[in-house]
Amino acid sequence: MHDVLELESYDSKILVFYVNGKRVEEKDVDPKMTLATYLRDKLKLTGTKIGCNEGGCGACTVMISQIAVETGKIQHFSANACLMPICGVYGKAVTTVEGIGSVAKGRLHPIQERLANAHGSQCGFCTPGFVMAMYSLLRNTPNPTIKQINESLQGNLCRCTGYRPILEAFYSFAIDQESGMVNATPEINGNAEEGACGMGENCCKNEGNRKQKLKLSDLSSCADYTKELQAQELIFPAELKLHNFEKQSFAYEHCHTKWYQPTKYEDLLTLKRVLPHARLISGNSELAIELKFRFIDLPAVINPRQIAELHEKRILENVGVYMGTGMSLSDIDRYMLEVIENQGKEKCGIFEKVHEMLHWFAGIHVRNVASIAGNIATASPISDLNPIWMAANAKIVLDSDARGEQILPIDQNFFLGYRKTVIEADQILKAIIVPFTKPNSYFEAYKQAQRREDDIAIVTGAFYLELDKENIVDVCRISYGGMAPVTKLALKTMEQLKGKKWDKRILEVALNSLNDEMKLPSNVPGGMAQYRLTLAKSFFYKFFLKVSNDLGIVGIDSHQTRIGLDIPEGLIATQVYQEVKEGQKIEDPVGRPIKHVSGDRHTTGEALYLDDIQVPDCLHLAYVMSPISCGTLNSIDYSKALEIDGVIGYIDANDVAKGVKLGHHSDTPIFVADKITYHGQPIAAIYATDHEIARKAASLVKLDISRETPIVTIEDALKADTFVAPHFKIHSSLLENENGNGERKIVDWKIYNRITEGSIEMGGQEHFYLETQQCLVYPNENDELEVIISNQGINDVHIELAKCLSIPQHKIVVKVKRIGGGFGGKESTGAILAVPAAIVARKTGKPAKIKLERFDDMAITGTRHPFRLDYKVAIDENGKFLDMEFTCNANCGHTVDLSMGVMQRAMVHADNVYKFGNADIYGRMCRTNLSSNTAFRGFGGPQGMFGTETMVKHIAEQFDLDIDHLREINFYDEGECTPFGMHLRQCNVRRTWEECRVNSEYDKRKKDVEKYNKENKYRKRGIYLTPTKFGIGFGLKQLNQAGALVMIYTDGSVLVSHAGMEMGQGLHTKMLQVAARCLQIPIEKVHINNSATDKVPNASATAASVGSDMNGLAVQNACEQLNQRLEQFKKANPEGKWEDWVRQAYVDRVSLSATGFGIIHHEPVDFFNGKGAELFGYCVYGTACCEVEIDCLTGDHHLLRTDIVMDIGESLNPAIDIGQIEGAFIQGYGLFTMEEIKIRPDGIRLTRGPGTYKIPSADDAPRHFNVSLLSGSSNKMAIFSSKAVGEPPLFLGSCVFFAIREACRAYRIEELGKHEYFVMNSPATAERIRMACEDGFLTGEMQKSDWTITV
Repeated sequence: MHDVLELESYDSKILVFYVNGKRVEEKDVDPKMTLATYLRDKLKLTGTKIGCNEGGCGACTVMISQIAVETGKIQHFSANACLMPICGVYGKAVTTVEGIGSVAKGRLHPIQERLANAHGSQCGFCTPGFVMAMYSLLRNTPNPTIKQINESLQGNLCRCTGYRPILEAFYSFAIDQESGMVNATPEINGNAEEGACGMGENCCKNEGNRKQKLKLSDLSSCADYTKELQAQELIFPAELKLHNFEKQSFAYEHCHTKWYQPTKYEDLLTLKRVLPHARLISGNSELAIELKFRFIDLPAVINPRQIAELHEKRILENVGVYMGTGMSLSDIDRYMLEVIENQGKEKCGIFEKVHEMLHWFAGIHVRNVASIAGNIATASPISDLNPIWMAANAKIVLDSDARGEQILPIDQNFFLGYRKTVIEADQILKAIIVPFTKPNSYFEAYKQAQRREDDIAIVTGAFYLELDKENIVDVCRISYGGMAPVTKLALKTMEQLKGKKWDKRILEVALNSLNDEMKLPSNVPGGMAQYRLTLAKSFFYKFFLKVSNDLGIVGIDSHQTRIGLDIPEGLIATQVYQEVKEGQKIEDPVGRPIKHVSGDRHTTGEALYLDDIQVPDCLHLAYVMSPISCGTLNSIDYSKALEIDGVIGYIDANDVAKGVKLGHHSDTPIFVADKITYHGQPIAAIYATDHEIARKAASLVKLDISRETPIVTIEDALKADTFVAPHFKIHSSLLENENGNGERKIVDWKIYNRITEGSIEMGGQEHFYLETQQCLVYPNENDELEVIISNQGINDVHIELAKCLSIPQHKIVVKVKRIGGGFGGKESTGAILAVPAAIVARKTGKPAKIKLERFDDMAITGTRHPFRLDYKVAIDENGKFLDMEFTCNANCGHTVDLSMGVMQRAMVHADNVYKFGNADIYGRMCRTNLSSNTAFRGFGGPQGMFGTETMVKHIAEQFDLDIDHLREINFYDEGECTPFGMHLRQCNVRRTWEECRVNSEYDKRKKDVEKYNKENKYRKRGIYLTPTKFGIGFGLKQLNQAGALVMIYTDGSVLVSHAGMEMGQGLHTKMLQVAARCLQIPIEKVHINNSATDKVPNASATAASVGSDMNGLAVQNACEQLNQRLEQFKKANPEGKWEDWVRQAYVDRVSLSATGFGIIHHEPVDFFNGKGAELFGYCVYGTACCEVEIDCLTGDHHLLRTDIVMDIGESLNPAIDIGQIEGAFIQGYGLFTMEEIKIRPDGIRLTRGPGTYKIPSADDAPRHFNVSLLSGSSNKMAIFSSKAVGEPPLFLGSCVFFAIREACRAYRIEELGKHEYFVMNSPATAERIRMACEDGFLTGEMQKSDWTITV
């Protein structure tokens, strides 16, 4: 017998695998390295992106092909490369996005072509992951169903697009299950014909010589995925097949880690005997995160996936099924379906629920590699599957070399404590035995999470019941996850139910018993104690109803509790826009739906981002971060960190010039010198030869810290009277005095008969740009620095570097090619990275790079400001708004950052679309011990408008008024003045409102909703209309300017540089359109390389939605100068071509470059004294209609349909603009529903990655999604009559919140007769929805959680 510890006894000690058809042989790699890191750093294949390093975003998706050890057949499956250990691909073939198509090689895969043509990428960072997810599906199923496509995208997140164009592109590959035909043209309201639209005649009306279009893209001309194309795909490497790599044992040693991959079952048992504490690895979803973020030691790893015995599956006659634990969760799912089909549903009730639960278990890329053994053995108390095994009385087969096989039930004795089981260290979990269901038995399982798809459970419940012929309970098993440190059987309740008749009386017994047995303390880890208890009882009630209805028990109502049953699998979507005017020259691209200039390269992975730049001899920084939120730093010990090979040194506050701080107000320390002011604050930075070395070394730095009590919430700050800036105010009455010398009106509230007063809270929002923040600094001669940064505000970075390093700005160049999403989060935060990197670069004379892990980015860089909005409003007997007092309280974090601007915008949007007779608006900016909250799409506007819309709803409910009529009579009319002094010209709020109301069939559907709610007790729907008005421009006058440099070369090609940068919003594409029109040349002749401070100086950040407005004017101005210079040559040679005129101008020594400049309107408001002004040049208007359905028992919801009408003037590019509207809406939808920042009372941030923070997934996007651009709205205040689009649509996402609230209200009225107003803070999480649906399941007073707090 060979020694299993001896590497020489294994078939191979060299790592061999294939990537894109090329053989890779590796003898020197750390087994702990992930496939994603290897692809990017070693093979330089940068198409595979890293967005989170925890398998939660899908940016790293690749396809893996292997020979299945149990069948000998080739398998293809998608996987997260950031979780896959590099040794895990031994003997396998990896396909990345580079392997399927390339712009440079002139060949796009049909997936890439369709995605680009459908405008399915914006920032492009997530795009390769989506492409590879779809590619993996097509390799297995060339003609998939829509259901299969939906499942293939689980685990892939996009923060930009709103998902509609991605789904549209991919659904074009779907086969119609009835006809068997591929659906190349997606539906338009159920029809392929352009004229067949539920919006009626308005959709196809002619306006003069301009038609309205209903779809942005027609994919019917794209290449089909034909059999010929399928035959050209990369084949499985012959070497791996001929030499039976799947049967070869493999061992590897490097960096104190040994990897054992046996192929014989007895060798596995021996390994576990001699290495009892070695980690068994399969999907690596848990271990990868421990390695990445906890830096655990890993001396030995055992990978059992190549052992055939562990893939065994069989039916045990009259018992159930036996499934080896080497099977992936996807394998198990497929086997469950196979058994159900062959054995019949009567015997397979448990298997059906396993199949249903697996759909919601993680994402498909995780399920493809994760094993059932890992899920059981890690003993997560919130496991999706363990409650099912426990309630089903499933058994596991354990085996060890010393004691042999042992079969144990998964029961109350199996889980010993948190993350502990009865499995001994030397045992392996060989198989699980899941029983058939017996006659007269019932089985159900339920799960509730923050987000339905790819999310960990809040609570999972599983229920098994056996009844005798008299409906007496023989056996009852009730199991819960999320209700204890372990998966828990409700033993007391089970005992009480046994022997009782299944009728109405047993329900009360069960609920009372569960209430006592499952009660949680208010400080329970994970929080939500009352909600979790309510879920436990609600799940049982769902089970009770299901069983009772199946039995036909008299006296128990038949209530359907599942929601979303009417949602179509496919898309029913329109994008309504005007075609360009008849007669517009074909080469004039303005107004046409041109795809993103980088769209093709996004899909192939050839679009480069900062981390894709390969830099030789580069040093890498990693922060030493504060583990507390408030205290004093006493000392730092670097000794352990400096012992690590590859560590070069460190920098801290001693490397910073005395008194130098970051920020517009110079109030942010570069590193902590003494006082710690937020959790995650940089204390020092380690620099090393490698990113991972620097991170590990940083984790070894010892800090001596004294803790102090932090100020965390707005309430804390108000009590402590601590603020980052003086209070602001606006008094509309000051506008009445033209000279501005009068005093404000002092309101006597006693004169009003109808007053509404209240307060509402709105949480913050994490930006969750897919590309984390990064910076690269090259030191050059004479103190020169070249800085590449993923940032929206390169001028701010420029200024901060010069200030902090005492270098004049002319020696520093800051540039950016593109960034993978920003949304305001990369506007003011760049210097946090750039200054330390520059310090290291100057200190060492080498390039220095810092990239933040998602985990650290979310701790350091701040979020959208949480707000508390206090209001008091008076109305007359007709409902007209007379007087308003409105106070905005913002949680700003530890320093000012951009909080003053955010507060000002919140205040000037506190009116939204309504006219108030008098308004007094106040703003207070609270200083707390949190990271500085910062800019985020909308920049305070959504917070202000949310308070106002809540106030209006409060008025309507308090005085029993029709909410829509109340709003309509208070809408602004043309020319009316806002409280902050702006007169509204081209006020289109009524137009968007009425058009949306008609297009959405709101009035008819509202009646349908009322009827539905009367017919359904536990499922309620809500429908709502929400209007918005958004002022366009920066709050500071000097920022409302932009420059451009346009250069014409002698071959006629044109290079444009402008002050904006590309973050997915299509700014470069629009600027190419502007330049092409102005110069009257084809757009192909115009190019934009990057944005840089040595091309355009003093550039304002690309923010405030004014990128196209300002930069468009600057480009236009430069082009006009060039046109004037070329005019003489055009006249002299009227038959000549563009190239002729350019060459002649050069010969005649006429300058062919010009700098342009553009400004937009701004008049400053005096926020210190309260006097308004004409702050903005114009406003953007819009209205949304949303319909939702909620599960009143659990708090789950579905967004059923969304209709939006948006006034954006004459669109420069309808494809980009509609993409911005859809993306902003979904981002706003996330803000107001599922995106919840969780912070402990001591200021520790808990939400630091996709595992704990949930943005909307493709599953959440409405399948009925209609967007219409308001026609006939020509805006004279912006370039080519267009309007801004980036931020204004975001607030429309609140329409979902208010629709949810309507559904909750319907339940409250029916259950409790409660018609009065109730407070529902944002976001409307599942917990808040359930808690608002008050009923008998909610026992006792509402508990305040001690686990997390509202900040």
